Amino acid sequence: MHKKSLKKIYAILHKKFGPQHWWPGDTPFEITVGAILTQNTNWSNVEKAIFNLKKVKALNAAAMSRLAHEQLAALIRPAGYFNVKAKRLRSFLDFLNDEYSGSMTKMKKIDAVVLRYQLLSVNGIGPETADSILLYALDKPVFVIDAYTKRILSRHGIMEADADYHQYQQLFHDSFDNDTALFNEYHALIVRLGKDFCKPRPLCSSCPLNSISPLYV
Repeated sequence: MHKKSLKKIYAILHKKFGPQHWWPGDTPFEITVGAILTQNTNWSNVEKAIFNLKKVKALNAAAMSRLAHEQLAALIRPAGYFNVKAKRLRSFLDFLNDEYSGSMTKMKKIDAVVLRYQLLSVNGIGPETADSILLYALDKPVFVIDAYTKRILSRHGIMEADADYHQYQQLFHDSFDNDTALFNEYHALIVRLGKDFCKPRPLCSSCPLNSISPLYV
């Protein structure tokens, strides 16, 4: 039943919104930086920080590694919590340099399960950030669970709101083949729905999903 519901939701959202072309970024490293910076802020702020890094040609592992903490923190200031996020970026850089000689290409060759374990050991990288890096930067078939996903699925009675990250993720993994492109598009569509309709105070009457199941708001 849940598998059918998830497939129906995807079909409705894709018809309504079309392809989302997410995650924006010119390189796997840029996407990874964006995934770390977007913690606890909105994407428009991340874009400003990314622009600052590009302006000084620091959006690659080698160049960013040469920046002092103060320089990096100043560049990413628009993303908020800039000292904390500078430390998190530094932790990721240390990991990337130590384990993969600074190469996202080498990193991409490793199995997703191994990579996920490694990423979760990096300071400041939790499940959502790790899975965003795996899916969007490294093209691994891992579904990203965020607050929007939990809100939408729980309101439609598909899963309890207090179910944990792994339970939500397993629901998607069990319902679809390991389809990286679908996972990418589906998560992006969920984010779009969450931002436009399924807000803390939802716009249920105009929501594209208002006819598929009872709501639990």
